[in-house]
Amino acid sequence: MLPITLRVKSQFDIVMQITSQRLGRSIDRRVGMVERAGRLEPRTDAPSPGRPSADPVPGTGRNPVPRPVPAKAATIYDVAQAAGVSHQTVSRFLKGFAGIRPETREKVERALDELDYRPNLTARSLKSGRSHRIGALTHELSNVGPSRVAEGASAAARECGYVLDLVSLDARSAGEIERSLDLITQHELAGVLALSSTDEMTRAFETTEFRVPVFIDAESDDAVTGRRSGLAQVGIPALIDHLAELGHRSFLHIAGPPMWRAARNRILAYDRELEARGLHSAGVLPGDWSARSGYEAIAALPRLPEATAIVAANDQTALGAMLALKERGVRIPEDISVVGIDDIPESPYFDPPLTTVHIDFEMQGRASVYRLIAQIEHAESRPVVVPPPRLVVRRSSGPAAHA
Repeated sequence: MLPITLRVKSQFDIVMQITSQRLGRSIDRRVGMVERAGRLEPRTDAPSPGRPSADPVPGTGRNPVPRPVPAKAATIYDVAQAAGVSHQTVSRFLKGFAGIRPETREKVERALDELDYRPNLTARSLKSGRSHRIGALTHELSNVGPSRVAEGASAAARECGYVLDLVSLDARSAGEIERSLDLITQHELAGVLALSSTDEMTRAFETTEFRVPVFIDAESDDAVTGRRSGLAQVGIPALIDHLAELGHRSFLHIAGPPMWRAARNRILAYDRELEARGLHSAGVLPGDWSARSGYEAIAALPRLPEATAIVAANDQTALGAMLALKERGVRIPEDISVVGIDDIPESPYFDPPLTTVHIDFEMQGRASVYRLIAQIEHAESRPVVVPPPRLVVRRSSGPAAHA
């Protein structure tokens, strides 16, 4: 466009000239022309017909970053089509129903993996009007037992379409438990789970008004019903049987903390098993599940009792006791046998490797979640068989010294 020349006679004329020049430059840019040194030349960066401009902000020279188009998330209908089944079958599978043929279950599992299916919990909650989050309180996840229970519980919750919100706390502190319950009950939850069955935890759950189902994980020999149904099994009888076969007749027990139901159950099992077999107990020493407590229990004795075997409440306690015995010049197992409970990953590497019983903590956590979800959904609980404790014989146990 040719420049417009006007005589400056008034302020209005000036405004009109500036406006005309701006309008002309705007039109030139649209048609792919630019004014350089008084001449109109084609723009080198002009957009081609049918293609949007590569310069989103005129004059910046920046090219836009292409935005990837997000892949559409797989739906339950996509999974059903890929597996060759109905969407109702996929729904039943995701909810954990047991009455699905193995070959059908395998097809659904394969389709879920191939499509990388992820349930939309937010949409499901909005549609159903209920939450799919479970609040769980546990104790000291740094310890092997609680961490394995939590892993199993989390996996089971995911499989059933729920999210497990874990709160790790000191399960012996009433104040900490109360504060944690106050915190989690402020949120919309489908249920609340206690993965640590201390006296304080049980008391707090029994005195708190919940608007949702709750479940307290406990030991199988509690002889309780309802929401405190037992899950874990005590491995003491298997240990006593093993040691008795090796000729041991006198035993010493290093216990767990008395506020833990599991610790009391193990003392009870220890006493009952010895009484049933006519064997002798040289005593029960206090402990708190830690290696330090096992060490101090033995180190504090002015002299060792007349026992040929020590049954520790767990593997960590056994580890501490073994160190204290070595410092006294006591040989293991030649002079005294030492056994534990739990079968933690480090047990095979103790000196000597520890005889213990293997507890399936992961399955214990799974069973807790399945039972809670059954209450939430008013359905029958998924059948779960928690394997009994399995004796693992290593080199810390041997024939009784006097045998």
